[in-house]
Amino acid sequence: MKKNLGSVLALYPTPAVVIGTMVNGKVNWVLVGHVGIVGHDRILISLAKPHYTNQGVIETGKLSVNVVDEKLLPRADYVGIASGAKVDKSEVFAYRMGDAGAPLIEDSPLVMECEVVDNYQTETFDNFICKIANTYVEESVLNEKGKVDYTKLKPVLFEMPNYNYLATGDVIAKCTRLGKEYKDQLLNK
Repeated sequence: MKKNLGSVLALYPTPAVVIGTMVNGKVNWVLVGHVGIVGHDRILISLAKPHYTNQGVIETGKLSVNVVDEKLLPRADYVGIASGAKVDKSEVFAYRMGDAGAPLIEDSPLVMECEVVDNYQTETFDNFICKIANTYVEESVLNEKGKVDYTKLKPVLFEMPNYNYLATGDVIAKCTRLGKEYKDQLLNK
């Protein structure tokens, strides 16, 4: 029997990413677990309104989405618990400025540089709809076809409500293959 938990967000885990932007002329970073896909060229970054980072995203209209792997996790976790309003987080990561003007973490294996096209505000969150301007990836995580191989990249996932980080990397099935096998089983009944 299923228990009704009420209105609980249950779409976790999601990729853990570090958002980079300029705030008052200085680089700032924040760890984010509320991210989503809006289309093939748009993503959603959802930040609670009290975050210091929000003012930089709103002012510049630019941000970077830096995928977190296990080696990046300790520093990523730190920028998630330290407020940029109280602590200078600009030197936590080695970075460079991307072609579209957002700071990019050098150690992140995959970075999307984005331009904000809209902010869907709720009472407590800024929900930035972002157009992907550039995607930078370490060649070591590409497959032979030049596509990102997530078994090599192994992004860290954030899970809530337990506030855990999860490891990734195992392939459990090829997309569409299981559905075709199931369809064949149905036809053979």
